[in-house]
Amino acid sequence: MADLPTHTIVFEILTRLPAKDVGRSKSVCKQWYALLSAQYFVKIHCSRSVVSSNQRVLLIDDLTCSVRPIISNNNDYGPSSTVTFPFHHQNNDVSILSHLNRLLCVCLNHTYELLLWNPTTTAFKRLSTPDSHGFYINNLDAIGLYVDADDDYKVLHIKRRSGVLGVYVYSWEVDSWRNIPFITRQEYLSPHFNWSAGTFCGGTLYFTVCECWIGGTNVVICFDVNSEQFKEISFPPVPSNGMVQGVLVNVKNVLHMFASTGMFEMTIDLWTLQGDYWIKVLSCPPIPPISLSLWCDITHYVTNGNWFVMTKLGKLFTIEMDMKPFECFYPVSWFRGFKGAVFVQTIVSPSI
Repeated sequence: MADLPTHTIVFEILTRLPAKDVGRSKSVCKQWYALLSAQYFVKIHCSRSVVSSNQRVLLIDDLTCSVRPIISNNNDYGPSSTVTFPFHHQNNDVSILSHLNRLLCVCLNHTYELLLWNPTTTAFKRLSTPDSHGFYINNLDAIGLYVDADDDYKVLHIKRRSGVLGVYVYSWEVDSWRNIPFITRQEYLSPHFNWSAGTFCGGTLYFTVCECWIGGTNVVICFDVNSEQFKEISFPPVPSNGMVQGVLVNVKNVLHMFASTGMFEMTIDLWTLQGDYWIKVLSCPPIPPISLSLWCDITHYVTNGNWFVMTKLGKLFTIEMDMKPFECFYPVSWFRGFKGAVFVQTIVSPSI
């Protein structure tokens, strides 16, 4: 090991270590600290960390949160470890809004403040400012995390206040917010439309915008993160004779949507986006539909080929995609929502 060049040790060996071991390695010497903190090293480490063994489920309780490894061979979770929040909060106060590249964007419900947080390193950064940027209101706002062509982490914040829509971008590199124009239909400003969190895929942030009644309008709003231009594309052609919900997910840099529809019972179809058009790739077979009481959100794609589904009541299901569709649809444990998320352990630090 002593005969190996420093570059080989750092970029061929240390980039493959778990995030916590990389953190410990920074204390070896000043040279290693500088190399392991460099953006180039962080980027390589992130790309090599996206494996099932590094995935963790974070679950938020009233005052604490726990982290559990995913055991992919039996669709279960390993022993939990307690994570102490590094920021001040109140009981039942922390809501998870979005996540990207191992960072979580969370909101403190009693102050409405936005924060970026890495649960592995415990580093965090407050995004709120004295001029009222970085404050989130549930059911009115939408959040999306992305990385632009210059590898700058950014937060897109869409705000609806008293019939006025404002769009703001936070830049990690310059540590500031700025306003950008958003030309859209006036009716999307109404609280009758529900905006999803943004899903980052192929240089674009995608939001579902769904009207909150049967037969209402459903569209997808696209934000090109480099040109900072918005456009609207159609929703998949799903039946509109019931409540419609579309949940977006990035699978190997290809956008997918699980579209669920129904009234007292529901069905689910999986679609993939090709250009500006949706192609159906999976349909629920003729089995008893899922009860409305188990209305589901598809929240994450696990690298071993399983989809995780979380109901509104907090119950978790998995779908094994290598088998016939939905034949292995069964309950497991908890998953993601405002009170939980899947993330990959890395050294990306929002406190920089």
